[in-house]
Amino acid sequence: MTKSVPSVSVNYASNGSSTRSNSLGMRALQERAYERRGEQYLLIKSPPASGKSRALMFIALDKLHNQGLKQAIIVVPEKSIGSSFHDEPLSKFGFWADWTVEPKWNLCNAPGSDNGGKVKSLGVFLQSDDRTLVCTHATFRFAVEQLGVEAFDNRLIAVDEFHHVSANPDNILGAQLKELIARDKVHIVAMTGSYFRGDAEAVLSPEDEARFNTVTYTYYEQLNGYEHLKQLDIGYYFYSGAYVDDILKVLDPTEKTILHIPNVNSRESTKDKIREVEHIIEMLGEWQGTDAHTGFQMVKTAQGQLLRIADLVDDDPNKRDRVSAALKDPEQKNNRDHVDIIIALGMAKEGFDWIWCEHALTVGYRSSLTEIVQIIGRATRDAPGKQRARFTNLIAEPDATADSVSEAVNDTLKAIAASLLMEQVLAPRFEFRAKTPASGPQAGFDYGEGGYNPDRCNVGVNEETGKFQIEIKGLVEPASQEARRICEEDLNEVIASFVQDKITIEHGLFNEDIIPEELTQLRMGKIIKERYPELDARDQEAVRQHAVAALNTVQQAKLALTGMETTAAGSSEPGLNTALITGVRKFAMDVRELDIDLIDRINPFSEAYAILAKTMSEERLKQIAEEISRKHISLTPDEARELARRAVAFKQDRGRLPELTANDPWERKMAEGVAFLARMKAGTLNA
Repeated sequence: MTKSVPSVSVNYASNGSSTRSNSLGMRALQERAYERRGEQYLLIKSPPASGKSRALMFIALDKLHNQGLKQAIIVVPEKSIGSSFHDEPLSKFGFWADWTVEPKWNLCNAPGSDNGGKVKSLGVFLQSDDRTLVCTHATFRFAVEQLGVEAFDNRLIAVDEFHHVSANPDNILGAQLKELIARDKVHIVAMTGSYFRGDAEAVLSPEDEARFNTVTYTYYEQLNGYEHLKQLDIGYYFYSGAYVDDILKVLDPTEKTILHIPNVNSRESTKDKIREVEHIIEMLGEWQGTDAHTGFQMVKTAQGQLLRIADLVDDDPNKRDRVSAALKDPEQKNNRDHVDIIIALGMAKEGFDWIWCEHALTVGYRSSLTEIVQIIGRATRDAPGKQRARFTNLIAEPDATADSVSEAVNDTLKAIAASLLMEQVLAPRFEFRAKTPASGPQAGFDYGEGGYNPDRCNVGVNEETGKFQIEIKGLVEPASQEARRICEEDLNEVIASFVQDKITIEHGLFNEDIIPEELTQLRMGKIIKERYPELDARDQEAVRQHAVAALNTVQQAKLALTGMETTAAGSSEPGLNTALITGVRKFAMDVRELDIDLIDRINPFSEAYAILAKTMSEERLKQIAEEISRKHISLTPDEARELARRAVAFKQDRGRLPELTANDPWERKMAEGVAFLARMKAGTLNA
């Protein structure tokens, strides 16, 4: 590999805790979920490979045998994922029953269309005495449409990859689940590795989400508890020209790699996907033929290595089905040498299990943040000898001569948003607390040398759970149960909405005149109000502060780790982040007197820009900045009202209103909001 990719790099303890089983054969997530098996509505949020499928088996068996439910219906987004729910001899590992699905009731393997024979089969199942069935989201949707929600009374509906659901009325599965919840005669277990959507839509409405009890198992817990994998890197690299000419700058043939080539409709595509695969194979080495049994392409590199390449792009169903079957061969699951590189376009993403994958390399921005998270999940399996894994997003630089500069800028922003979100997902969990005279140490937390200091803001770390407890002066704590739940469980979902907000990320990255509080207070505040309208103003402010604190803690952790490296020319440039978790501790410990005003004064995108400046040319950065600067932000009445509200709080604190002539830019901005409303009231400005 000739190109170093700027990235966030997260190091883990590899203590083996997430791979050990208890006396019932349950790993950490499964045990945690099983403790909540009595809940009617259960939401399980955990990363790929953490054992969600088996957790569902344990819970479903208890609901069928001990809670009086008649049947369990498992709903998966695509047929290939149905294999995750094949028979499992759970009693062999200590559980009191085995998981079985009659072959005729795994409709993912059945012939026919989702809206034909499979719906009929599901109807027959509902009238039978059999207990378990697996089908696709599509089959389930058509069945509910034909049979009605009442046909599913007294049954468990388990929805895998729950982020496919949306609260938008146009989402059929989401609307049907809303009906089932309203009828209140089913149990629902929802499972997902990314409880947010690429289109920034809410997965559930607030009132429905409040009915669910949530089990959260974080990426940090999962990877920290692995036996082998110690490091995960996330990065992006920009190229010019054709991507196939630059591919070997980021593709290391010695690493087990899943390469996703771009969608044929994207800017990065050459519009000939077959030729792209051929070109990649030619770049890797000398073709030796096709393996007759697996269909893998055999390529000999210049170094003498014989690569086995699985081509899932070829549209010939006979070729692709043979390759796909070879990849799924259970006898080869633990054979590291079975395949070296998998080249795919729409396959090998959600639910695809290849434990040896060390590098997930994606060309072009995919359709959503959710898809990026799923692709990264392909590389986060634990396997012997696999100490490091990475994800790289290879993106075309904006071309000054092209007509698609705006599209290129959008792709760039989406890639950065994905990187920012993954940094949050990979970080430990934060528990923010207001620093008050009554504050004291909490059991299970290590407060560092000297222990807890009652006179200062403290940082506690629980090494076992990876949770950071951080005291902040002036922090508003959530009052209602729902606001507390959001602060404990949903901050990443809030941050996903924030980094996907186009105006926010555009101006946060490229508007030199932006005041950080315009992002942290106005833009984040607007997102909170739209997302949680049922919360009162105090709780909305509490959620806003917690979300901003979580985002800026991670970003400042990167900064805390940035050393100054002297180049050969004698100039200095920031060093790469090598351990995000260490950085979180370093930032939190270095800035003992944390207060919420200090956190609000940090631009959450400044560190992302620093990395962008290292991987993209100055000319391209200038071009993007000019593109953004043409979009002037006009103050809206709602924003003016929010500024005026904060001006009132300013007056209560300082004894005077903000002034337009103040040195502090945020004070001037609040004064502008007050003046804007005054002009509206006087009739000199149209609302």
